[in-house]
Amino acid sequence: MNIDVSGPKKMLTWLSAEGEELFSISESVVTGWVVVLILSIVCYILGRNLEMVPTTKRQCAAEFIVKTVNNMIESNMNKDCVKAYAPFIAALFSYILLGSLISLTGLRSVTADISVTGSLALMVFVMITYTKLKYQGLKNYLLSFVNPLNLISEVANPVAMALRLFGNVSAGMIIGIILYAALGSASGAVYGLLGFGAEEYYFNIFQIGLPAVLSIYFDLFSGVIQSYVFIMLTMAYIYMGRE
Repeated sequence: MNIDVSGPKKMLTWLSAEGEELFSISESVVTGWVVVLILSIVCYILGRNLEMVPTTKRQCAAEFIVKTVNNMIESNMNKDCVKAYAPFIAALFSYILLGSLISLTGLRSVTADISVTGSLALMVFVMITYTKLKYQGLKNYLLSFVNPLNLISEVANPVAMALRLFGNVSAGMIIGIILYAALGSASGAVYGLLGFGAEEYYFNIFQIGLPAVLSIYFDLFSGVIQSYVFIMLTMAYIYMGRE
């Protein structure tokens, strides 16, 4: 059984009159917009017709989510940071979480693309830099680079965040593919021992049920953990920029 592990596929491609590629839209871009659309619908449903005193389960769920995010920021940063950073942290966590878990539907995880995780890390870097300039001032910010280690750290932190998220999600995806292929080979081996040819069996018995159990870790558990780690690092770096 052949195993194909490649980057995101090109969904749409525009060619010049000479046949040269001018522009293309990758699978990650399409899936990313699907994630944004889903999150927009969820936010609209949870955020419409809110009342001062919640009377619906929908509003209770919305308030629970907001309270959870606020408590997390308050405990990892401080109470003053809640209003300033809660929307950013919540949006970042939601996108990474759903972008990782969307592989459960058969689509490719957007966080298995280094360009996506690099873009997310770049946004965090911009937020950290803005925070440092706001609370430390331009002069102190520039003077901090007198120490070469600070310059290295300034670049290394977002790069490490992007590679950590990409590496863990893509590794889980690759391991899942390898295990799925191995289960298919094991099914073929069993049919061979029973005296059936490869053309005589129509399904791989070991690929029924077991891959779903494995995906609980490689897709569900790992996706949640990596999303949480990313925002925890984000909050830590932003808070350090305030000091």
